[in-house]
Amino acid sequence: MASKFRYASRMQTMHEEAMYMRGLFDNMTDPNMRSFGGGAPARSVLPMNYVEKYAAEVLSDAGRGFEAFQYSATFGLQDLREAVCKHLLKPTGIEAGPENVQIVSGGLETMYLVCQLFIEPGDVILTENPTFMHVTDTFKMAQAEVISCECDDEGIIPEDVERKIMQYDAKIVYTVPTFGNPTGRSLSVERRKKLAEIGSKYNVIILEDDPYRDVRYEGEVLPAIYSFDTTGNVIMACSFSKIFAPGSRLGYAVATPELIYALRDIKIATNSQPPGVSEVLLAEFFHRGYYEENMEKMTALYKEGRDAMMETMDKFFPEGFKRTTPDGGYYIWVEFPKSVSTAELKKRAEEHKFTFLSGGAWYPNAMPEENDNTARFNFTTQPVEIIKEGIELIGKIACELAEGK
Repeated sequence: MASKFRYASRMQTMHEEAMYMRGLFDNMTDPNMRSFGGGAPARSVLPMNYVEKYAAEVLSDAGRGFEAFQYSATFGLQDLREAVCKHLLKPTGIEAGPENVQIVSGGLETMYLVCQLFIEPGDVILTENPTFMHVTDTFKMAQAEVISCECDDEGIIPEDVERKIMQYDAKIVYTVPTFGNPTGRSLSVERRKKLAEIGSKYNVIILEDDPYRDVRYEGEVLPAIYSFDTTGNVIMACSFSKIFAPGSRLGYAVATPELIYALRDIKIATNSQPPGVSEVLLAEFFHRGYYEENMEKMTALYKEGRDAMMETMDKFFPEGFKRTTPDGGYYIWVEFPKSVSTAELKKRAEEHKFTFLSGGAWYPNAMPEENDNTARFNFTTQPVEIIKEGIELIGKIACELAEGK
C-alpha cells in the first residue's frame, strides 16, 4: 500500500480481503451487470409495501417518533428484542429473554464487537474451509490469525476443530452452520452439539453466524448451536438483512447477560446505539404480523430460483462438476473439473454481462489458484428467466474451458 500516510499495520494485514470485497460490492451495484455473485434479497420481497402502510403513523410525534429519532438504549429497543426472542429464537430451541439480546448495526458488527472483546494481535480464530470472506476481513482488521478447519458435506469437522484448538490455542471458532456462506451446506445436529461441547471443554468462544437460518424452503428446522450451550461459550450473530432489509443496517447478537453487557460497553464506544428509525420500523413489522407473511412469499420465490438454477446447471455444466443442494439460504457452491478456471470463466461471462463469484479466494490458508475451479452462485436476486439464460451461458463457456478451448 504505497502512500505518504502512516497507515496502521492492520491495513496491510487485511489488504487482500479488502480489495476482493471492493470488487464484489462494485459488481453488486453495477446496473449493467446481471449478477449471481452478491448476497442481496430480491427486490420483490423488500418490505416497502408493508412499511409504507405504517411508517407515517409510527414515525409521527403521536406514534413512536420520539423513540425513532432520539438517542435510545444501547441494547436496542425492548420490544424489538422481545420480538427476536419470540419470532426468531424460540423456533430454533433457544429460550431467551431480552437480556440475552443485543441489537447491532448490521450482522457484521457482532463480529467486530466480539473481536474487540476477545482478540489480541496474533490470536487465532478457526473457521470453515471455505468460509465467508467478508468476515475474514473483519478478523484480520483485529490482527487475528485465521486458520481454516477441515469440512465435508455435513460442515465443519469437530475433530479437526479440537485438534487445532490445542495446536494453536485458538480463542474463537467461527461457523456459518445453516445454509452456509459460501457453500450452502448445513451443519448436522450431532456436530452442533459437539461444537457446543468443545466450546465448554476448552473455554473458547463458538461464534455462530446464522443469518440464513430462517430462509428455509424445505426440511426440518435445525436447533441452533446456542441451544446446546451450557456454559455461555456460544455467541450467536444474526442479521436482519436477509429477512427484512439490508438498508436497515440491523442485526442482533445472542449471548449470556454477562457477555451482552460487555458487548454493549464496546458498542457504546463504537456508535452508541443501533439506528433508531430502522429499529422502530422493524419492531412494527413483527408486531403487525408482516414478518411471517413476507417470509412465505420470500421462501416460495427463492425456492423457484434455486430449482431453476440447479436444473440449468445439471443440464449445461460440464461433465464431472459437483454442486451443493441447499434446503434454504442464498447460495449454491460449485466445483468444476480442475481444467476449468473460474477466474477465466468469470472474465468471459462478464463479456456477456453476467457475473458470479470465483471461489479460490474463500479458502483462508490457500492461494486462490489452488481452488480456482470453485465458485459461488446466488439465486435470490435475479428472475427465473435470467437465471436460466445466465447459467446456460456460463455452462457453455465452462464446457469450452473443460475442453481446453
